[in-house]
Amino acid sequence: MALVTNMREHRAKCNMTQDELASLVGVRRETIVNLENGRYNPSLKLAMDIAKVFSCTVDELFRFTD
Repeated sequence: MALVTNMREHRAKCNMTQDELASLVGVRRETIVNLENGRYNPSLKLAMDIAKVFSCTVDELFRFTD
């Protein structure tokens, strides 16, 4: 299974940089880069924190594909 994320699209809608998002959720920018590129699976807390920033659900941001 591969993780697919819509974080980049949500960031673009908010005119937010990776640095800004990282600062808001308490991680390094590299973590955001890896999440957006599907190289890192977020913890439940991190996924929920990111969803809160974008006022959406975790399911709207992340999904797994076969």
